[in-house]
Amino acid sequence: MNVPSWQFLALVLFGAAVFNAGSARWWRSAVWLVLNLVFVWSFARAFLPLMPLAGFLALGYGCLAAAGSGRKSAAPASIVLVLAVFVWLKRYSFIPESLLLPPGAMTVGLSYIFFRVMHLVIDAGQEPGPRVGLLRYLNFTLNFPAFVSGPIQRLEDYEANGSLPLGIADIGGAAWRMVLGAFKVLILSAALHAWQSDQLAALNADLPAGQRAVTGALVVVLYPLFLYANFSGYTDFVIGAARLFRLRLPENFDRPFSAGNFIEFWSRWHISLSQWLRSYVFNPLLMTWMRRYRSARSKQYPAVVAFFVTFFLVGAWHGQTSEFLFFGVLQGGGVAGNRLYQVAMTRRLTPAGYQRLCANPVYRAMARGLTFTWFAFTLLWFWSTWADIGVLAGKLGVFGCGAAAAGTVCCASMVLAIPELLGPSGRWLGAVLRSRYTRTAFASAMVLAIAIAGLVLNLSSPEIVYKQF
Repeated sequence: MNVPSWQFLALVLFGAAVFNAGSARWWRSAVWLVLNLVFVWSFARAFLPLMPLAGFLALGYGCLAAAGSGRKSAAPASIVLVLAVFVWLKRYSFIPESLLLPPGAMTVGLSYIFFRVMHLVIDAGQEPGPRVGLLRYLNFTLNFPAFVSGPIQRLEDYEANGSLPLGIADIGGAAWRMVLGAFKVLILSAALHAWQSDQLAALNADLPAGQRAVTGALVVVLYPLFLYANFSGYTDFVIGAARLFRLRLPENFDRPFSAGNFIEFWSRWHISLSQWLRSYVFNPLLMTWMRRYRSARSKQYPAVVAFFVTFFLVGAWHGQTSEFLFFGVLQGGGVAGNRLYQVAMTRRLTPAGYQRLCANPVYRAMARGLTFTWFAFTLLWFWSTWADIGVLAGKLGVFGCGAAAAGTVCCASMVLAIPELLGPSGRWLGAVLRSRYTRTAFASAMVLAIAIAGLVLNLSSPEIVYKQF
């Protein structure tokens, strides 16, 4: 069952009506479990492909019980076991084919179940408490609005499920998020995907040098815009859907392309993933390493190493091939290099001087352009292969690659500075766009566009990119 789709919308509306028909906790828990199981079943429609997923859930529940038992070695062993089985089920390329399960096992949602299970096991090992019951465990790990691609949520935040108020204003807000998300995925991301595909097909070594550079730049630049529309649209849709079940999912995006550096970018893009890794990887690494350094000067460098390790894991988690490992190197290198630059500039200019530099409008604009360009460049290893990248570089040539990079930085710097240049008028415009009447008009127009595209023109939209992870 695709998200968003008419089938998913029907499941959400019917399920929400049944869910809210009773107020008893047992009723809502039971309805929620049935909806979760129906949604998971829709991907396989057979028991055999679901067995590995069921086995991983059972393993996670057993490891959760072991980690919370209070035995000193139980929690570390449970963490290692959950991680090892996840890597095995995800079929990472360094594992010999003979040791893997035969193809056909369903892995949709496995990565996000892994984060939920690992969070429970780690927390149980640190602070053993009351055991999580089986029904509570299944409803949390199989949370169907966030099953395909998140957002990632901790148990204590999820526990509000079923208890939040649901008035007319809440239903209206949920409907707005669902319409906005569907428009982003079905219309905007589809258009950007088609545009990028056309530019990729048009890129040819016979084109004039200038046109070749522009076409190459569009191939690289359009993908992050497509990915943002696709993934943030999905997130909007499921946040709205979950609200109808009195559940508040965390936000996953906060104007990421307005970020002034790569560290800030990852606090605005896929927020739930970066926050999870910050809590369970970055902070423990940083605290451990900082205890070994005495001088204030040397204590700045463990953060650089912790940043690299954390965001290398971001890339490694995304896929099973060497392209994704290199994607992780580029993410980790970008964040760690950003941190090294901050340390160096603070020493050279003093903290106050560096803050004044960062406040300079021209500097801020160039920083945004460089951040966007670096992210677009790293995504080459996200959506293509080494061979594809080699062909692209060969078609562009050295001049084309340099011109495309320089042009992207300049254009991104100018375009992304527009909201800041608008100043007070931009804030006034934002208030108008957020008004109930404007959103109602926009929602009506978006519904009409979706209906025309889907029902009249029979256009197909790309699947959610993060569904594969």
